Amino acid sequence: MQEVNPFLWLIITVIDLYVWALIISVILSWLVSFNIVNTQNQFVNTVGNFLYRVTEPLLGPIRRMLPNFGGLDISPVVLILLLHFGKKLLISYWPH
Repeated sequence: MQEVNPFLWLIITVIDLYVWALIISVILSWLVSFNIVNTQNQFVNTVGNFLYRVTEPLLGPIRRMLPNFGGLDISPVVLILLLHFGKKLLISYWPH
């Protein structure tokens, strides 16, 4: 079995964690919009604020480039696809 370069492993792990942060952010936004969780709760507010600050720098430019889909935000899906594509490129072209 081939040993993975530690730097490549770190980059892939950070990308995977960011994808999970995107997924959790989307689920939390749905829970807030359907009034299942309340943003007046300090924990929910803190988690939501953290996820917004982490994900918005990459989601914002994608949202500006995408056409308006009538309230449907597909920017997280586009970003997840781009991150997976970048991860595959890294794995393919990383020097062995």
